[in-house]
Amino acid sequence: MSRWRRPGRTVRLRFTLLYASVFLASGIGLLVLTNLLASAKNTQVAPGQFPPAPQPDLTAAQEQIHDLQARLADVEAVQSRRLLVGSLIALVVMGLVSLLLGRLISGRVLRPLRTITAATRRISAENLHERLAVDGPADEVKDLADTVDGLLARLEASFAAQRRFVANASHELRTPLATMRASLDVAEAKPEPVPAQTAVLAGRVRTELDRVDRLLDGLLALARAQHGALADQAPVALGDLAGQALAARAADIQARRLTAVAAGIAQRAWTEGNVTLLARMAQNLVDNAVLHNQDGGWLRVAVAATDGMVELVVESGGPALEQAQVDRLASPFQRLGADRVGSDDGSGLGLSIVAAVAEAHGGRLELRARPAGGLRATVTLPRARQEAAA
Repeated sequence: MSRWRRPGRTVRLRFTLLYASVFLASGIGLLVLTNLLASAKNTQVAPGQFPPAPQPDLTAAQEQIHDLQARLADVEAVQSRRLLVGSLIALVVMGLVSLLLGRLISGRVLRPLRTITAATRRISAENLHERLAVDGPADEVKDLADTVDGLLARLEASFAAQRRFVANASHELRTPLATMRASLDVAEAKPEPVPAQTAVLAGRVRTELDRVDRLLDGLLALARAQHGALADQAPVALGDLAGQALAARAADIQARRLTAVAAGIAQRAWTEGNVTLLARMAQNLVDNAVLHNQDGGWLRVAVAATDGMVELVVESGGPALEQAQVDRLASPFQRLGADRVGSDDGSGLGLSIVAAVAEAHGGRLELRARPAGGLRATVTLPRARQEAAA
């Protein structure tokens, strides 16, 4: 029964009425111009002399009639050509006018759709609380805007639930992990000798607990970078963060006999953002270069400032990699495996956290497989204003 209800003020109906009115007005104008041209008097003088005086015989009268008929036919032909040319000109003019009016009317009718499109593009994960709130008649445009608003409300609720889950999970998971660590410490601290098998088992459990801790920290950092608001933003020297990340990994670099080269770290390449997240980004890049490297290999960390942007480049040697596989490394839990990178350690979240932090700060992460082997990771971030950096 709903199909047979009286249609409301729909966009389709409005388009139909508007364009029908325009074309009807165009047709009326064309008919008016045609009638005006057809009713115009022909003031052209027929060629030749005035007709001779009527002759008494019938033959002369017939010749005069034929002559008048021929002149009348010529005049009618000229009038028909004028009417045809005028009608074509009027048709072209009214066609152009109809196109112009149709464009203006359709632009006015579709203006709410453009407003909805622009507002939807502005809304992201950081401002899901905004709504379109389109005013107007209850038509398809209003229904579309209300549907998008409902979708945004559901997305906002989903993101809020995800943030609450991350916060609750971090608390709930750390408590049993701490309890398990305390139980291991108590078991190993007993005065009687600990059996060898128990000591080995405790060491394995402690190693797995460390991996769970790192995984939990990675998940929390990834969730914060992807869905959390960037608080405590301030100018940050990207070179200082890279230097600190290298210093933190100095022992591992020396243990694996890696050659570390630093370039541009002393430069004041400033960006603006959350210091904790940016420090984690630099640390993950250096960790990835150290962890997935060959003993006796090399790594290079470079910081540079360009017009409006700053770059952090971390390169490392190693076996040749395929670019198709490297492109997936920025996704969570994507790894190349121990046979390709020389290490089976790590959780597969390091580069995904780097990509999320860079995107949250208006930048990007680019991963390239080096032709000679190894990986080149480049993070590009907006450069901080000079007055803010000072």
